[in-house]
Amino acid sequence: MKYRKLGNTGLEVSEVAFGAEFLVGKTLEESRELIDYCHDEGINFLDCWMSEPNVRTNIGLAIEDMRDEWIIQGHFGSTWQDGQYVRTREMDKVKEAFEDFMTRMKLDYLDFGMIHYVDELNDLETILNGEFIEYVRKMKEEGIIRHIGLSTHNPEIAKLATEIEDLELIMFSINPAYDMLSSFTIEKSFEENVFDDDFEGIAPNRAELYQLCEEKNIAITVMKAFAGGRLLSDDSPFGVALTPVQCLEYCLSRPAVKSVFVGAKNIEEMSESIYYEMASDEEKDYASVLVNAPRNSYEGQCTYCGHCAPCPMKINVAMVSKFYDLARVHDDVPDSVREHYNNMEANASDCTACGDCEKRCPFNVDVVDIMEKADSLFGGT
Repeated sequence: MKYRKLGNTGLEVSEVAFGAEFLVGKTLEESRELIDYCHDEGINFLDCWMSEPNVRTNIGLAIEDMRDEWIIQGHFGSTWQDGQYVRTREMDKVKEAFEDFMTRMKLDYLDFGMIHYVDELNDLETILNGEFIEYVRKMKEEGIIRHIGLSTHNPEIAKLATEIEDLELIMFSINPAYDMLSSFTIEKSFEENVFDDDFEGIAPNRAELYQLCEEKNIAITVMKAFAGGRLLSDDSPFGVALTPVQCLEYCLSRPAVKSVFVGAKNIEEMSESIYYEMASDEEKDYASVLVNAPRNSYEGQCTYCGHCAPCPMKINVAMVSKFYDLARVHDDVPDSVREHYNNMEANASDCTACGDCEKRCPFNVDVVDIMEKADSLFGGT
């Protein structure tokens, strides 16, 4: 396993890290087996945003005898209410959930206290101008957490976060689809070399974020490297499947990226990502796959480019489509995806099927159909 220095923190973390989301429903023995496997393979970085009590308890028991060999991300604002995950800024619930996290994980300190899931400007402003950030900083002053981080899927929020003086880490969703196909010059990006170091073809705000973090030495850790599994299937927006190794190589070649969190249900899935460290240059080569992908593979495929906007009902259509794609590859909708969807100002249930978005879509996506399917999948009427 190779390790990278995590910004200004002085810590060195494994390039491949363990995300604990899929430990839901696992027994202590199953959780311990997977965590021990990761540890034995050299992984030393773990993220647990999942608030389900048994997940936290099982992790705590599994790492109890090797706590100092793990660097851990935990999240402020991820709570468990009435049997389900809920993101909140209600401080009584934030504090209770964080104390529960520390107790169940058997921690007397936390390496990274993450401000959990900030995707909207008003949410960021509320956090930075109120009791939330005061509580996070108090935890750092008391030595309960050692570093402050923030998780977001929004590059504009991430860029603003780099201005927070005491923030040292950003957890951000990165993969080839989110980066390159979010660009306003999608077709042009395949006419030029999208893999140039100057990021031609990649959405400008995302390229700016990576360069900004590199310049400020703020580390980026990655979530959603496989786009919820979609990039690993022929249902990929590229029309061809990538491998876990290729996705990891893409992420780890971005400026400021230090580690990629991989969510795995079992050792077999985790081993496919750990193999990255042994893979040849040919096996890591994502560029040839993407460059040679048939252009017509985008026909009818939502690439989250945003050309469908504006929606008269103020639905972020691209985001609904992204959450739908993330959810539909699972037997059950992941709690995190459901919560992100439910927190949208408007979602698929507000769609009137006017079809304005379809007229603007460069790939002739049946957007109304996606809205109907998303509404059904997420339990709408």
